[in-house]
Amino acid sequence: MQVPVYDVTGQETGQIELADSVFGIEPNVPVMHQAYVRQMANARLGTHDTKTRGEVRGGGRKPWRQKGTGRARHGSIRSPLWRGGGVVFGPHPRKYTQRMPRKMRRLAIRSVLSAKMKADQVVVVEGLTELEPRTKAMIQTLARLPKGDARSTLILVDEPRENLRRGANNLEHVRVLPAQYVNMRDVLKYERLLLTREAVDVIHRLWAQ
Repeated sequence: MQVPVYDVTGQETGQIELADSVFGIEPNVPVMHQAYVRQMANARLGTHDTKTRGEVRGGGRKPWRQKGTGRARHGSIRSPLWRGGGVVFGPHPRKYTQRMPRKMRRLAIRSVLSAKMKADQVVVVEGLTELEPRTKAMIQTLARLPKGDARSTLILVDEPRENLRRGANNLEHVRVLPAQYVNMRDVLKYERLLLTREAVDVIHRLWAQ
């Protein structure tokens, strides 16, 4: 498909061909959802831990005799009923890792990129990599470009660009990311997707086959 290319002033300068196999397929929502859940699950460390009544320090002695005191019977001051006692069915360290076939992972990326294109939230920009490394320059450039909300933008570049990283560093809802690291969470989190010409080549090389 042919889409317009814009410069940093927001003026249309030409056209570029985007692969239909990446940006023009019918989004597979169930696969997108599964890939998103997998990514968020794999990001969890799973180091949470609580102590059961057997692990809490103390409580080995019966607090008072079974009968004759008039009080309720208890066998340990670390019972879950007591303040400072153990936790019942609390979390323990575990792995949240989920696996997903490679073909499904690739389909998920192509689906989310196609969904962005279908929503008219993809902009191809040239000259962005030469931008001055200042927050003000980044804000002005994002405001001039069409489509979507300038305050929520994911910028995909061909390789790490220090000037763009510094320009977007103080903007809470703007992120610069090398195209080879495109992922479900970031594409869905930000409303507008900016692609440099060079990033388009990287995406085609990785995802068009």
